[in-house]
Amino acid sequence: MICHDIVIIGGGPAGLAAAAAARKNGMEDILILERDRVLGGILNQCIHNGFGLHTFKEELTGPEYASRYIRLVKELGISCRTGSMVLSISRDKEVTVVSREKGLQVIRAKALILAMGCRERPRGALNIPGCRPAGIYTAGTAQRLMNIEGYRVGKEAVILGSGDIGLIMARRMVLEGAKVKAVAELMPYSGGLKRNIVQCLDDYGIPLKLGYTVVDIEGQDRVEGVTLAAVGPDRKPIAGTEEHYRCDTLLLSCGLIPENELSKGMGLPMNPVTSGPMVNDRLETGAAGVFACGNVLHVHDLVDYVSEEAALAGEHAARYVRNGGAESETSGHLPVILRAENGVRYTVPQSLDPGAMAEKVTVRFRVSDVYKGRSVCVYLDKTCISRQKRRVMTPGEMEQVTLTRERLLQAPGLKEITIRTEVEE
Repeated sequence: MICHDIVIIGGGPAGLAAAAAARKNGMEDILILERDRVLGGILNQCIHNGFGLHTFKEELTGPEYASRYIRLVKELGISCRTGSMVLSISRDKEVTVVSREKGLQVIRAKALILAMGCRERPRGALNIPGCRPAGIYTAGTAQRLMNIEGYRVGKEAVILGSGDIGLIMARRMVLEGAKVKAVAELMPYSGGLKRNIVQCLDDYGIPLKLGYTVVDIEGQDRVEGVTLAAVGPDRKPIAGTEEHYRCDTLLLSCGLIPENELSKGMGLPMNPVTSGPMVNDRLETGAAGVFACGNVLHVHDLVDYVSEEAALAGEHAARYVRNGGAESETSGHLPVILRAENGVRYTVPQSLDPGAMAEKVTVRFRVSDVYKGRSVCVYLDKTCISRQKRRVMTPGEMEQVTLTRERLLQAPGLKEITIRTEVEE
């Protein structure tokens, strides 16, 4: 059986950053397994700019951002296997992988980093009525067809969902000569970043219809039109509000789902809100020596945060191997649970050990609605230790707070940390 100190599943931005951090923390025997034929993950088809402002202090395209990490990984001499599909992972960190060159293999890892990314929610999960003609794509599929394969996917389009990929593809289709009739969003707020609404819709005169959904698709061989309707508070269409749009293309941008079939197959405890594994402050999952980072853990809005999170996973995976697997790094303290409430949907991580944690731990989260003039409050049990006012918070933009080890150790017997929003008096 083949053995490696650290095996990383996924060669996208998370996997590459985790590998580089593990090498810089003393690990020599690292293997990246990537199912695509090239490294870089989804960034390869994201030819727009806006990446790298936090990490590199300059604005890059997706391929440029990926190439910097690919070059770093190669300079560090880290082994990478592309075209390698992981079929399953056992609880004792045995990875079953298949590839054209090496066939079926089982690889044992001392530490494992899950960095499989996420996938789009397909039409089958959306219950859209109508036939299934040509011309219906997820936004990411259309992005790949246009930016990598060189195809034009349509001349007149309607987009359902206002996630970042859908917003970016609205602009992309206009630049390729298509007419985007409308972007419809079921919720009363956009799921994308504010900057993408401005740069991709407002700048091109594309209407954003909040509180609307597709109620019918016309066409047999090819999409000929779609009907939109307003929805009520129950998210069901309101009769009499139908609007018809002639088009030959419908793009679906209705959310991303962490790619966690392998995680579930291992029996890892999962978070029902994020659809990713439950992790502690070291990004270690419920299985010792198995770490998770990036979009497989929770869907991020900025790739810079993916890289930052992945570097932390790589650092702790290296420490776990150096300590001979003894690093669940417990300090004798009981784990402290992080609780999300009153407008905070979830937190990552979901637990921490004050005695063994780093000097500072960043807790990331998303809110459940659009909030204006609220504060993000942190409670140690019943005591509020932090109140940070936010002008506006939206579900499409990730929020974060920083917890310090020094402050948590000043609360003996601490059982839980609550992060919540509160209305300013």
